[in-house]
Amino acid sequence: MYALGTHLLIELKDCNSEILKDLESVQTILVDAARKANATVININFHEFSPFGISGVVVIAESHLTIHTWPEYGFAAVDVFTCGDTIKPEIAAQYIIEAFECKTPSIVEMKRGIISHKNEKLPHKVCHEEFQMVY
Repeated sequence: MYALGTHLLIELKDCNSEILKDLESVQTILVDAARKANATVININFHEFSPFGISGVVVIAESHLTIHTWPEYGFAAVDVFTCGDTIKPEIAAQYIIEAFECKTPSIVEMKRGIISHKNEKLPHKVCHEEFQMVY
């Protein structure tokens, strides 16, 4: 059975709070994680909340990486969603865990877009000529 994408739901407990509250560090870690996973970075958008906490997204050609941090609890919630088989989301996840100095990580993997029950591989992109709208 093949899926369009892999979605990693990453819980990061007992992280370094100083890193979690630093906007530049959080952004750099997620962008570096995307690149280490062999993803193509398209857009980056992060926001720092007052008094603390950061939310951000790294849009990649193959989907996205997102984060929300709670430095006051040493916690971050991260999603790594990738499509196709050239990206390695587990590499991104491991890098993120190490970069935030996380002592208690957990990862749940979900397959997204399971639309093939055959033993045939799904293409990552559909050619425009092959795509038909059904009304």
